Amino acid sequence: MKAKELREKKIEELEKILKEKREKLKNLKLDLIQGKLKNVREIRETKKDIARILTILNSKIKSQNAK
Repeated sequence: MKAKELREKKIEELEKILKEKREKLKNLKLDLIQGKLKNVREIRETKKDIARILTILNSKIKSQNAK
């Protein structure tokens, strides 16, 4: 997911997406251990998505508190 798309979303939507991505990461790690995962790069991409979401979420919360 692109940062531009994430910035357009509301805080509640970002929190929902974050929860889904964390669940996906957990499942990917389990699949990796079990040998089911074909695309190992997907773990890295999911981690980067989580970091992107957290960064945007924190900046939105800070800007909201500053008002």
